Amino acid sequence: MSNSAVLQKETSKIHQEVIEANNKYVSEFGKKGELALPPARSFTILTCMDARLDPAKYAGLSEGDAHVIRNAGGRASDDAIRSLIISHKLLGTKEFFVIHHSDCGMELFTDQIIRNLLAKSLKTATVDANGWRNLEESGGSDEAKYIPFLTFENLEKSVVDDVKRIRNHPLIPKDIPVYGYYYDVRTGKLVEVKEATELGRAS
Repeated sequence: MSNSAVLQKETSKIHQEVIEANNKYVSEFGKKGELALPPARSFTILTCMDARLDPAKYAGLSEGDAHVIRNAGGRASDDAIRSLIISHKLLGTKEFFVIHHSDCGMELFTDQIIRNLLAKSLKTATVDANGWRNLEESGGSDEAKYIPFLTFENLEKSVVDDVKRIRNHPLIPKDIPVYGYYYDVRTGKLVEVKEATELGRAS
């Protein structure tokens, strides 16, 4: 049996699809290998990992244009701020966008809920009319109690809170504007959270 046949038997369908897609991308790569390291349009987006969001499309980006930082909820976590600092200090970005979105999964649970679930099982949980529950309960861990999951109850307030945290961080220069928006998953529109943008105004 050939190596490629063995590889196909050992990898998942998704794995194979990703590699095939990459091969096609490589064949059309052209001069993208000559792009400069600093983002050409000198800005950064902090947004959610939700699969329905495509920052390249909703913000009109091409490869090399901007930094995009993604995490669950698009929150201004310690690691997101680490990336923003590097983005500006070493790679010259001059404007930041915080973009959360409607119908976000981070509104559907609390830190305590996910900690309780993980304490009893590491397998994927399910949700129904009675709330979140494990399908089986074995092999959990209490390590989740050390993780701030950054859940939230109000979409606009979450944007305000994150812009405020970035604006007030001692390692973020005051002359960088920080804009606050959310993406409407039903229409594709970016909706400004004016209180957040006002808080993030450059000075």
